[in-house]
Amino acid sequence: MTSNETNENNEPHGTKGRTLPVTDLSLVVLIGASGSGKSTFARRHFKPTEVISSDFCRRLVADDENDQSASGDAFDVLHYIAGKRLAAGRRTVVDATSVQQESRKQLVELAKKYDVLPIAIVLDAPEEVCAERNAAREDRAGMPRRVIQRHIRELRRSLRHLEREGFRKVHILRGVEEIESASIRTEKRFNDLTHLTGPFDIIGDIHGCASELDSLLGKLGYVDGVHPEGRTAVFVGDLVDRGPDSPGVLRRVMAMVASGDALCVPGNHENKYGRHLKGRKVQHTHGLAETIEQMEGENEEFKKQVREFIDGLVSHYVLDGGRLVVCHAGLPEKYHGRTSGRVRSHALYGDTTGETDEFGLPVRYPWAEEYRGRAAVVYGHTPVPTATWLNNTICLDTGAVFGGKLTALRWPERELVDVPAERVWYEPTKPLRTEAPGGQDGRPLDLADVHGRRVVETRHAGRVSVREENAAAALEVMSRFAVDPRLLPYLPPTMAPTATSRIEGYLEHPAEAFAQYAADGVARVVCEEKHMGSRAVALVCRDAEAARERFGVDGPTGSLYTRTGRPFFDDPAVTEEILGRVRSAITEAGLWEELATDWVLLDAELMPWSLKASGLLRSQYAAVGAASGAVFPGAVAALEGAAARGVDVQDLLVKQRERAADAAAFTEAYRRYCWTTSGLDGVRLAPFQILAVQGRSLAALPHDEQLALIDRFVSSDASGLLQTTRRLFVDTGDPDSVRAGVDWWLEMTGRGGEGMVVKPVEAVVRSSEGRLVQPGIKCRGREYLRIIYGPEYTRPENLDRLRGRFLNHKRSLAIREYALGLEALDRLAEGEPLWRVHEAVFGVLALESEPVDPRL
Repeated sequence: MTSNETNENNEPHGTKGRTLPVTDLSLVVLIGASGSGKSTFARRHFKPTEVISSDFCRRLVADDENDQSASGDAFDVLHYIAGKRLAAGRRTVVDATSVQQESRKQLVELAKKYDVLPIAIVLDAPEEVCAERNAAREDRAGMPRRVIQRHIRELRRSLRHLEREGFRKVHILRGVEEIESASIRTEKRFNDLTHLTGPFDIIGDIHGCASELDSLLGKLGYVDGVHPEGRTAVFVGDLVDRGPDSPGVLRRVMAMVASGDALCVPGNHENKYGRHLKGRKVQHTHGLAETIEQMEGENEEFKKQVREFIDGLVSHYVLDGGRLVVCHAGLPEKYHGRTSGRVRSHALYGDTTGETDEFGLPVRYPWAEEYRGRAAVVYGHTPVPTATWLNNTICLDTGAVFGGKLTALRWPERELVDVPAERVWYEPTKPLRTEAPGGQDGRPLDLADVHGRRVVETRHAGRVSVREENAAAALEVMSRFAVDPRLLPYLPPTMAPTATSRIEGYLEHPAEAFAQYAADGVARVVCEEKHMGSRAVALVCRDAEAARERFGVDGPTGSLYTRTGRPFFDDPAVTEEILGRVRSAITEAGLWEELATDWVLLDAELMPWSLKASGLLRSQYAAVGAASGAVFPGAVAALEGAAARGVDVQDLLVKQRERAADAAAFTEAYRRYCWTTSGLDGVRLAPFQILAVQGRSLAALPHDEQLALIDRFVSSDASGLLQTTRRLFVDTGDPDSVRAGVDWWLEMTGRGGEGMVVKPVEAVVRSSEGRLVQPGIKCRGREYLRIIYGPEYTRPENLDRLRGRFLNHKRSLAIREYALGLEALDRLAEGEPLWRVHEAVFGVLALESEPVDPRL
């Protein structure tokens, strides 16, 4: 497109106030003689950060913008900066004379390299004006007139050839008045439809199967091409060829696009047929002959409309805020939203390895197996028997014309809808495969997916950073000790303790937890009994087939692991036995059908603590407690003997008796949490939250509903494995309700309970400032804390010291890990590939490597 003769309103050249359309992502090249006003024009119409001046780059490398001997280095710098901006998807304006074809050629090549539009804006100012402006500048007063004359000659010699050089738009401004009165209008790229959020129904390759298309549209709920709920159909191309009624398909799709009820991208078959309609020489193969024959019966007006329709199709669309890309043959992330012949070619034909298969057809390059983009890519082109997700991409060409089926994807629901072909309309050169490529998750996790410093985008807390050193520590744990990564879809976050209590004799007290939630605007909380066990995540599949189909494992029916991803039991048979008991309880309660799922992900506590925690107790918590329990009685006896002999050891004896009593209390506290088990006898599992099921994250389901569901399958357990979680609901604004919550905690911890976790009933909650509220605050009992802080922690001097503990980092860690956990559950429920789920899961494990007081 050029604008050198008319403007956008078809006004004749020379009209004041011309508006120049400039694409938002493009390389804009200002072309004009020295003194033509390029820098002034750039300052007036573009952001300072968009403009890269050759004069500025000369100053960078030579401290003098007029040092022509530095031009080579200066333009190297200019091209480097421009390349970095274009790679990042930012419009770039080059302010240089650019009157020579060779200098423009380098810029056009730069635009092609980054798949953006090169746009030329020519400032054709009179020679006298350029000379006067240069003379008025002290740094250019001595510029010879012949330099300006040469610039103008080269400029005008180039005007007719700019499009042939590769510029996609050319705007020529002649004279000072036209230059100064012009304005810029920023245009979005044709493929940028990020503002359209759907919902969409994306339909695979039709190939002239008009009857099947009508059946599928009807099944999707469309009436005469219009959906009563305002959904938009999106066609991935290959509307024509091979099938019985290409004109009927074109008529339906064109009408829906014209009415705004559909979008369409071109397939390679439309591209070929469009060239035929333009009179180009193309081979009448691969079904084109059938389309030409069918179109013979159509009038010239319809053929003209088809030609215009095909000619106006855009290579691909970026939709739904960048979360969805639709094209015909697939598109790597680096091409999303870009505009070039290379992008269009890839979108139409895909890429090949250069080899041919046994049928003489080109071997497609498996780009989807390496895809790691944020956007879901939906495409067709290569027939598959069943549409399956592969690394957040899905092919919807299920061979309708070859006797397969016509498939649609509902977005954002990610639901597949299909109708069978009425018959085999065209015998394929290559039989449809019996299995779809890849699988649910494509190629395995790659080191690049988790290595180094990472930033994870979350829906609930924005960007969460993971330091490189923490990622390395997490990689060590996951690679050496974790369960099969396919069965590790979630890690629970660390939990923040309640604010330090000032009540005499207490380090933690529920009054502070209730007060904190009240300050955050949380009216109702649930106090859940904190079991004497270890945090456990249980992934329970309905059967081995469900585990194989969804998680790609052959044998295990799920997993049971710690909050750092390690299995609880070395023997897989023990894990399977536990999963079997949970599965039976879920089946008996009827939850598989009620939740419409073949798998359930549970957050729970596994008891006793000694299954995992004895080493932790010895290494990280009160390491001296067990030993001191044996030492103090002997010391007391010795001191009592000395006192009987008249030695003055009374003060020391009192202290040792106090220490012995503390040690005895420690031993008793420890004994409550560790008991002997034989096989599964004595083992208990207390589930307290259903995290996710097939197609849904349940993390935001209110806790009262959660616990009601869990109570049903716990009560259905006949094995004695499952244990209920006692709870009490508290109104944080009601003093009597708060007092009842405190009394419940005192009673529970007074008889040896560990404590409780206080949670907002509504689960995922934000404060009035929009801040994510802590999902749970643990409030541990006075005696339990002896295990953590040592037998003598309740002495006044020790409590005073411990009240200075630093909680802010722990709280920050809890919120960041919580946001990552929610993100992992959302990605899991939406069927995203394993590497995407693990990006968030791995982030939780990496944050666990941040230094923080383990006693918190």
